[in-house]
Amino acid sequence: MKAYLKNNRLNKAKRDHMPNEIQLPPAAQQLLMQMQTFQQQYQTTAVQKESLAIQKMEIDMALEELQKAKDSEEVYKAVGPILVKSTKSDLTKELKEKQEMIGVRLKSLDKQEEKLREKLKDTQEKLQGMLSTKMAAAAKEQEKEERMEEKEFG
Repeated sequence: MKAYLKNNRLNKAKRDHMPNEIQLPPAAQQLLMQMQTFQQQYQTTAVQKESLAIQKMEIDMALEELQKAKDSEEVYKAVGPILVKSTKSDLTKELKEKQEMIGVRLKSLDKQEEKLREKLKDTQEKLQGMLSTKMAAAAKEQEKEERMEEKEFG
């Protein structure tokens, strides 16, 4: 019975001293906010890349169809809700320029994505280091308190 009462008092003391929430230091909160910003930017970049990849595919298919057409055939391009008559060479030139522009933009987004990936990794490592240091300090403090409680209730 005496051991039960001792354990019960120790458990109550632990509950009283344990915080309900872990408070992050301001530097860790700042890193966490930066990480969230980087993640949002990364997602935006990924969506832009996907959209450009779809556009590039559509242009590739259009160029393929244009190659099949004879030079003398009438060709049209969509401008908003209407079709406008054009020449095969003009459309081919226009589509190749768009294709090149999309290629440059995709390369730019690849670089941006890589930089964001590095920033995310660095920020995550800093945050993990900061938190592991804080958790180690908290564990030492808790051990110290437990030893003091054992002496007090022992």
